[in-house]
Amino acid sequence: MTYDVIVIGAGTSGGMIARALMQYKLKTAIIEKTSDAGGGTSKANSGIVHGGYNAKPGSLKALMNVRGNTMMDQVAEELDVSFDRCGSLVVAFDDDDIKVIQSLYDRGKQNGVKGLRLIDAAVLRSMEPNISENAAGALLCESAGVINPYELAVGAVENAAQNGADVFFDTEVTAVDAADDMIRVTTTKGVYQTKYLVNAAGVYGGIVSAMYGEPVSITPRKGEYLLYDNAVSDVVSRTIFQTPSKMGKGILVTPTVEGNLLLGPTSEDIDDAEDFATTQNGMKTVIEMAKKSVPTLTLTGVITSFAGLRAVSPTEDFIIRASEANPHIIDVIGIESPGLSSSPAIAEFAVELLKEAGLTCEPNPEFNPKIKKRLRFSRCTDEERLEAIKQDPRNGHIVCRCETVTEGEIVDAIHRPAGATTIDGVKHRTRAGAGRCHGGFCGPTVMHILSRELNIPMEQIKKTDEGSWIVTGKTKSE
Repeated sequence: MTYDVIVIGAGTSGGMIARALMQYKLKTAIIEKTSDAGGGTSKANSGIVHGGYNAKPGSLKALMNVRGNTMMDQVAEELDVSFDRCGSLVVAFDDDDIKVIQSLYDRGKQNGVKGLRLIDAAVLRSMEPNISENAAGALLCESAGVINPYELAVGAVENAAQNGADVFFDTEVTAVDAADDMIRVTTTKGVYQTKYLVNAAGVYGGIVSAMYGEPVSITPRKGEYLLYDNAVSDVVSRTIFQTPSKMGKGILVTPTVEGNLLLGPTSEDIDDAEDFATTQNGMKTVIEMAKKSVPTLTLTGVITSFAGLRAVSPTEDFIIRASEANPHIIDVIGIESPGLSSSPAIAEFAVELLKEAGLTCEPNPEFNPKIKKRLRFSRCTDEERLEAIKQDPRNGHIVCRCETVTEGEIVDAIHRPAGATTIDGVKHRTRAGAGRCHGGFCGPTVMHILSRELNIPMEQIKKTDEGSWIVTGKTKSE
């Protein structure tokens, strides 16, 4: 099959790029190694929309972050993504930290960040009563916020598919032949041809770039997190950072848009791009360092720990450029933090690079930037719930009691464009299984619904990627 553009990677950046391409009359495909959108870096991060004060002025990180931040309200509305501009604070604890937040303020002003203000300890404590008594002041960024990273990645890919893009999950790229005008992409599911290619493969971006003769060393940087039950949601009302270091923005304490509390991440450069294991030492580091900001924190209320990987480039900046190996290939690699915040701007920039490389972009008058609004039964009023049940009686069946998710919501998630096919796919779209019991009660019912709606046996239902089957067979005959 031949395409105008193939995007490798269905993370937030890849999904946003594919969505942006669908504004034009282009035959576009997304090829993704994992079973779902956002299956790599995008599924395990802090969910922060950064203001843009941390990046070096003039860097791609600074330019993309500030632009992406300003675009996020519209993007979130179009893709029905939960987003809250709650603001962020970088807390200083001594005179050296005060100098750091002053430099961040100056850098943010240079980058064009809105809503920046230096505040003293008294103002800080009036805003965040649980902050440490040792806090000496903070940098307030009112334009920062929190977002649901799953919804952003899934929404972008869904919107691309809704507008005609082909999406291939569970499809790993094994070779790229870019020697001729037509680029051949060999995968585990077949061979595809394309006139233009976008490498947005996350931690595998360097491996893919080596396939077309442009090896880039991408280092996976592992970060571990702790997630609390939503009963602990009132500890802080804004994202609380400590002063940043060379390895990142330090351990944060932040509310999430779903009402949980999140701590993390640690920061460790590793070799294995599939190492998502959590460790006892990681949990200990997270809680001890987080208590520097909020001393009242304990492990009580933690419902899970998880780890994510960031794709770090040798330059410590984003790599977004036309490939030296073939100008019809656009590298979008090394997209670590603030990649989530930057993703709408990264997509915009990548499309401009494709145009400069010769891609003909005729506007598509039928492009629809909006996806169908999701029912969020847990957020509905009693009247809205009654109407939802009237529209679809399956909404009267609560499948996930922790998060109040209905059968109707799960069925809808399965049948949307590029819809859910796995247990985690359902969880990321509906939050069924995201509560304190982790699917202990609703998991089997979700499996039955997936089996019924996809018309496949229970033995083929996976938690996430290949090899993660839940059951292997029946113990009794019917």
